[in-house]
Amino acid sequence: MGTERRRDPARDRRREQTRVRRELAREHAREYAREQGLTGREEEITERLRAKTAASATGASALTRSPRARLDQPRSDRRRLLPVYDPEAFGRLSERVARFLGTGRFIVWMTIVIIAWVLWNVFAPDHLRFDKYPFIFLTLMLSLQASYAAPLILLAQNRQDDRDRVNLEQDRKQNERSIADTEYLTREIASLRMGLGEVATRDWIRSEFQDLIKEMDERRLLPPERDEGDR
Repeated sequence: MGTERRRDPARDRRREQTRVRRELAREHAREYAREQGLTGREEEITERLRAKTAASATGASALTRSPRARLDQPRSDRRRLLPVYDPEAFGRLSERVARFLGTGRFIVWMTIVIIAWVLWNVFAPDHLRFDKYPFIFLTLMLSLQASYAAPLILLAQNRQDDRDRVNLEQDRKQNERSIADTEYLTREIASLRMGLGEVATRDWIRSEFQDLIKEMDERRLLPPERDEGDR
């Protein structure tokens, strides 16, 4: 009797798993072919299904890699450490503050507040004085007000400079268009003058008619005088 070959359980298990995977792949291929209405060999349909699965897996991995995989979708907001604000609204606020700081009303109100502050901390009772001489808290408040006023005024000036630059650019373009229109009208007027120089005017026609009448009168008078001379 010949020696029988021993069976490897692990190898048999792997073969069974491979066979099951192949059967599942074939079943998926049949379902995919029925859904898509495909015709052809089973191997080709299986390859198509594998390619589609790989492409979807690649797209999913790309989506997981980058937060913005598609260009037709807006980018999601990122978390920021600093607070988000509207620069245009902040610029308008700075202009209003700078405009108020540059008026006489602000100077009058600031003078009244400083005088009231000093008088209160000089003549009020001791337990009611909150900023005694030399008025350190008042100096701190004025310094804080100046430190905030200077950047706001600079921001308002920068916005005004930007507007002036835009206005100057628009004025320059408007001037260029006006100069071009003026040159065009000048050329047209010159061409009209040149054309009118060759047109018969009323005075010229009148002078021509007068010359023609004189010539006709002379022709009427000349033949009788020639007859008398011949006789």
